[in-house]
Amino acid sequence: MVETSKNNTVIIDTGVCNLTSVYQAVRRITDDVIVSDNPKIIKQAARVILPGVGAAQPGMQSLISKGLVETIQQLTQPVLGICLGMQLLTETSQESSNSSRVNTLGVIPTQVEQLESQGQPLPHMGWNQLSNMTHPIFDGIADNAFVYFVHSYGAPISGYTIASTDYGNLFSAAIAKDNFIGLQFHPEKSGNTGSAILNNFINLRIEQK
Repeated sequence: MVETSKNNTVIIDTGVCNLTSVYQAVRRITDDVIVSDNPKIIKQAARVILPGVGAAQPGMQSLISKGLVETIQQLTQPVLGICLGMQLLTETSQESSNSSRVNTLGVIPTQVEQLESQGQPLPHMGWNQLSNMTHPIFDGIADNAFVYFVHSYGAPISGYTIASTDYGNLFSAAIAKDNFIGLQFHPEKSGNTGSAILNNFINLRIEQK
């Protein structure tokens, strides 16, 4: 059994993505990081990262099959969702194999919709700029800093938006509520800016409920 320290970071093994790049990016900041899908280990972590690539439906199906839905919903330490991981923190996603919406984790009360890119190609893939950053996870990050995106769906601008990006229309580059934070972009692929954002998350202190 893996023993966790009092200050460790756990990256959730969602079963739907290659975790190597996220793990290596965090490992460059702290060596106190493990990958796990064990609910007990996740609950004991000082902070948790929910990564993901692909679509909402198989992403949620994997979390359900691993028995991780309630575990994630009940976390009180800082939680960071990345890309699909961010989208799974919302209430529902339009990204479905049929006309029905996918029920997601529901910890940040916003929705995921297909991007309104105004004719620009989807997926939105490549480097784009952050603006309107309003959360400590962006401390020291310059306005209009570039980060790396790969996605066709996203969260619209809302009261939970903590950073925005323009791709045809403005969308939420990041969202947050309480201890849950979501980044639509990939910090692990975003060079020094992404490393600084991950470092801010590692050092983030959120009073537990």
